[in-house]
Amino acid sequence: MALEELTPGKRKRLQQSFEQANNLMRQENYDYANELFTQCVMGDPSNVPYAQSFLANLKLKYNNNKKGSNLAFIQTAGARGMVKKALMQKDWNAVIKHGLEVLKYNPWHVNTLKAMAAACEGLGCLQTQLVYLKTALEPNPKDIEVNRLCAKALDEAGQYDQAITCWHRVEQIKPGDEEAARAIASLTVKKTIQKGGWEKGQDIASQKFARDSGSEPGELTPEQRLEREIRRNPKDVSKYVELSELYLRDEAFEKAEEVLARAYEVSNKNPDIREKWEDVQLRRLRQQMTKALEKAEATGSEEDRARYEELRRQFNEKDLEFCRNRVARYPNNLLFRYDLGERYKLNGMYNEAIAEYQHSKNDPRRKGLSLLSLGQCFQKIKQYRLSAAHFEEAIREIPDRDPANKKKALYLAGRLAMAMHDLDTAERHLTALAGMDFNYRDVSALLDKIAEMRQNVASEGEAASGTGSSEG
Repeated sequence: MALEELTPGKRKRLQQSFEQANNLMRQENYDYANELFTQCVMGDPSNVPYAQSFLANLKLKYNNNKKGSNLAFIQTAGARGMVKKALMQKDWNAVIKHGLEVLKYNPWHVNTLKAMAAACEGLGCLQTQLVYLKTALEPNPKDIEVNRLCAKALDEAGQYDQAITCWHRVEQIKPGDEEAARAIASLTVKKTIQKGGWEKGQDIASQKFARDSGSEPGELTPEQRLEREIRRNPKDVSKYVELSELYLRDEAFEKAEEVLARAYEVSNKNPDIREKWEDVQLRRLRQQMTKALEKAEATGSEEDRARYEELRRQFNEKDLEFCRNRVARYPNNLLFRYDLGERYKLNGMYNEAIAEYQHSKNDPRRKGLSLLSLGQCFQKIKQYRLSAAHFEEAIREIPDRDPANKKKALYLAGRLAMAMHDLDTAERHLTALAGMDFNYRDVSALLDKIAEMRQNVASEGEAASGTGSSEG
């Protein structure tokens, strides 16, 4: 079974869904983001960022608890059976389809992650195979079977140091393991060959002569072959793009960025190349930001925290700039309008955000979310009646399949109505929210507060009535 070849149109649609899912993840709307990430992974199982983001979103949803939902065992019973059946039949696409349903409730389910890795191997997606195997190690880094599988996949990918680390774990857990000892010895030789740039049976001098003379070397990496083709034909932009994709699969974002910068120049500043270049710049900054945050949390250092904040500022600036570029190029693309509105809102530019959301609400797929964001922006600029009206409309438009945003709209509408002393409206919205999720934030306390406010109003009325009677 081979991978379906993606048409340019489908690739573009998947990328748009991926960008929207990342926005939703940043807003902590993990359930809706999962729907979109699932579509991306199903549409292109070979895409490493799709698989990584699908898992990252679920890890955030479950606070990295390494076990997922408390009811995962019950919720995934049917899907686990389907994964097992598809695996036996080597129906790799079905394995991925049902595996994604299991991981939705527990992204650390080891047997499912192993099945997903096997499906990726069967489809020839070796880099995504590694994504699932590395995740399978997270709940138990000493799992011998997973370490073996991971080591073999890393060996196949040429990541010899990481493969050796996995085999060393096997040795620590099972001293004297012959397979581990043989594999470490073999990998050490491969690592030496890779570092020295020569193959067994061919000395360094002959390899150097082959390079200098321009004849074919004994063995070149895919990256080296592409660089050679670029030197031969510097105007062939497709080779730059292909090289950048190789670097992206290994998360070598700086190298990919440098290659696309060159491509942008030789392509006479082609806007498609610029967009690819911009995406890589953001991914590099996001990677640096994640590492900086992990370091700051580990050390507690003010200097490390300042470094993280500076990277976050750079990321937000670039993200906003690139979104503006997309809207300028595609003014009728309502997804890009919505995304730009989100960036403006995050940066506190509420008037600018309102203008973009008023465009994006014309897209039926984003009408509810656009109205919800409009309500938030109008509230920020103290246009409370406009805010309340947009929250009301958002509640009607947000579909039931998006419970997270439906609950958010009900909560914000209820809180605003309380602040405006419209107790009937506040009670209506917060009661509806309590019916969906009684434990949502402080909804029960707010309903108690409304009851107390009503009682106070009634008491004040009785007191006033009593005063009037005595005076009479």
